[in-house]
This record gives sequence, structure tokens and C-alpha cells, in this order.
Amino acid sequence: MSQRRELQYADPIRNPKRSPEYVRDRRGWWLLLCSALMPGSVQSVLGASRKFTRTALCITLGTWVLVLAAIIVGLFNRSFFLTIGTDPILLVLALVVVLAAGINWIVCLLDTMRRVRVVSLSKKTRPKFLAVGLAAVLLVGLGTAWGGVTVDAQRSLMSQLFASGKMKKPVDGRYNVALLGSDAGKGREGIRPDSLTVVSMDAKTGKSVVVGIPRNTQNVPFPNSSPLKKHFPQGYNCGDACLINAVYQEAEKHADEYKGDVPAGVQGTVEALKGVTGLEIQFYAMIDLKGFQKLIDAMGGIRLNSEVRVPISRPINPATGKHYPPKEWIEPGKNIKMDGRTALWYGRSREFATDYERMVRQRCVQEAMLRQMDPATLMTRFTKLAAAAPDVVSTDVPQRQADDFINLGMKAKSQKMLSVELTPPHVTPSHPDFTVTKQLVKDGIEKSKKEDEQAAPGLFGPAPAHASEKKPKPSSICSVPK
Repeated sequence: MSQRRELQYADPIRNPKRSPEYVRDRRGWWLLLCSALMPGSVQSVLGASRKFTRTALCITLGTWVLVLAAIIVGLFNRSFFLTIGTDPILLVLALVVVLAAGINWIVCLLDTMRRVRVVSLSKKTRPKFLAVGLAAVLLVGLGTAWGGVTVDAQRSLMSQLFASGKMKKPVDGRYNVALLGSDAGKGREGIRPDSLTVVSMDAKTGKSVVVGIPRNTQNVPFPNSSPLKKHFPQGYNCGDACLINAVYQEAEKHADEYKGDVPAGVQGTVEALKGVTGLEIQFYAMIDLKGFQKLIDAMGGIRLNSEVRVPISRPINPATGKHYPPKEWIEPGKNIKMDGRTALWYGRSREFATDYERMVRQRCVQEAMLRQMDPATLMTRFTKLAAAAPDVVSTDVPQRQADDFINLGMKAKSQKMLSVELTPPHVTPSHPDFTVTKQLVKDGIEKSKKEDEQAAPGLFGPAPAHASEKKPKPSSICSVPK
């Protein structure tokens, strides 16, 4: 009898047949926990084939080492994760690691459940053990699938969105990016940038100055290097038809004179923006405002505070040349939830408002997107955002420099952006003084360097003597909830 007891308790892990039910139950739970935390460990203890055990443990230990190393490096260098997330080769490696670790985890869990032998457990424990084991397999499987899809979506996004050109250095310590809002759509011929903005970012701190240029600015000058300079030596000065948003199509007419992969229309528009702001613009990003609607829907909408009532316009009445009376309005209020359609109309609606009020509303929509694109939104909606982005944004920012710009964007998000609007009463779009526009931009950048939190009043100089166009309403017509 004493010999039987010695055999009974000799090895409850490897040979639990003679152990009491409570011992077998505890054994099952411990083995399942060990397999969940360290796939391959149970197989090494229970004597699985050496090849299987070695492979499982190598994958597990290698994964843990990579994860811990990434965490440690990331704690000291935040841009490390940005590098991983923007490098196609590293993303492929990450995809391989995610899939290998997940498959290894699932196989080891299932093998552990097989080796525990559910029938050897007590009747009370069997259903619980099966439920927990299968739940762990399902959780790991879903996590692996989500991780694989997310990494692959990021890889696809980086290859589709960013260019393959050479890296560019900052000018005077700043990166200047032209943001163009394209209004190409049904019933319109070609692309006409409906929104023109230049963002000037400090290359170290990310502190930004946002320069808004009215789409109806006339007589814009072109740099000497521009192919349009020889066609318009005195500037784009052919009257009311020659607005800055028409430069795109003008440059397309002379596409054979432009080089590179960037559309001639974009290059010509960027040259015009250089002439207006005096800034050396290194990159551009063009947003399709129709696709912009899909992007906002993908992020779950945005929230705004609005002090104005904005119409959702109906088609134009051919008899009068004016829009039919609106049937829908975006009512003023605090913390208004807007989907893509509503946000697009809020930023683009022209009725009962000046172009300058519209510029302010567009800026509010842009800021809301930046502020509300938080980690939780990215984690839960990343695949939708990644799928929508290539149809919305085109840019010549090189892929090798993408992590630098994403890092700057994160820094900019945490700081107040200074806005310089080249609008009346400081600038008259129909008769602009480009000496004044360049000085306003220069003053804005200087103030941005000096002021950490907010711009002091009186940023703009005195209005030119010919500033006779209607003065826009205060920029407080909308804001982003804190």
C-alpha cells in the first residue's frame, strides 16, 4: 500500500493517472496557464518531440526578446516606433513575427489541451477547462488576425501614400508644406484647389504656423525658376479669371515644361504659393475633399463648437443662377458631432458667408481632425483609416522621411498653432501687395519662435490703403472642444 502511494505522488505532472481528481484539475489549470504565458514550455516538460519543442520555444523566446527590446528602446527613443511603422522592410518583418508568434501560440494551446486529456479531469472542471482553453485560442486567433491585418494595412498605406523620392533638408530650420484641397468632382472640369494653406513647421519642436491663402487671390507672382514665369512675367495678371486656384489648370496646359512625377498643376500651384508667402516649400499634400468625407467617417466623425448657422446647399436654379433655398442647415451649438458629409459641408458651404469665414471653418475642421485623431481612434479604426487615406491624400513626402513628419505632427498636436490669414483688412485678394504678404508670414514665424503657448494680439501689420473688401467676421465663429 505504501508503494502504491509513492507511485501515486511520484510524478503528478508527467503521469497523473493515479493522482486524485483535485490534483489532476490543478495540473490542468497550471499547464494551460504556462502554455498561455510561455508557448512551448508545456511541451518541453511533457516530453513532446524535440523538434517541435525547440521550434515552439525559439519562436516564443525570440518574440519576447523582440517585444521587450522594442519597449526598452521605445522608452528612451519615441521615434523608434515611428521608424518601425514607416519602414516597409521592418513592417514585413513585423508581419512575419506577428503571424509566427500567433500560430505558434494557438498550436501550443491546442496541443496542451490534448495532452492534459480533458476526460481525466473532474466532471465539474471539464466544461470550465474547455471553455477557458477555447476562449484563449479564440482570443489569440482574433488578436493574431487583427495584428496581421493592421500591420499589412500600415505597410500598404506607406507604400501607396508616400513617394519614393529623395529626402529634403529643412530651410532655415523649418519644413514648409503646401496643403491643397482639391474640389474636382461631378460637373467640374479638372482640378481647382479650393483650399490653399502653407504649414511652416519648426524642424525640431514641431511648432507650426498655418498660412491661409484665399482661393481668389489675383496677380500671383512666379519664381524665376518656374516655367510659368516666361508666360506671365508680371504675375498671373489676366483679370478676374486668373485667380490662384486657376494656376493648377494653367500649369497643366504647360505640362511638357515640367519635370518629375509630381503633377504639373501641383508644381505650378506650389510655385504660386512661394511667390505669395516668400517661403521655400519643400513638399505638398493634396486632399480630395470628396474623399475627405470618407476619412472623417472612418475616424467616427468629429466634434466642433460653432457660432454660425451653415446651410447644406441645394443645386443651382438655371433660371436665376442661384441656389435653390436650403432644406437642411447645420445649426450652431457646442460639441456638435459631425459625420463626413456634415463636416464637408461645414467646411465648404459658400452661401450666406464670405470666403474668409469659409477659410476659418475649414481650418476648424482640419484642427478637429488633428486633435481628435487620438491613439484610441487609431487602434480601433486603423484599417478603415488606412483604407480611406490613399484615396484622400496624395503627397511627395518621401517614405524614408515619413517618420520625421509623423513625429513632427505629434509634437505639433500638443502645441497651439499660430494662424496667419492673408485676408482683408490686411490683404486685398484682388489687389494684393506681396511685400505685405511676405512680411506677415515672416512676422508670424518670428512670433511663433518666441511664443510657446499662444500668439499675442496684433500679429498683423496695418492694412494697406487699398484694403476695401468686406472685413471677415472674427475667427471665433468656430472652435475645437477641449
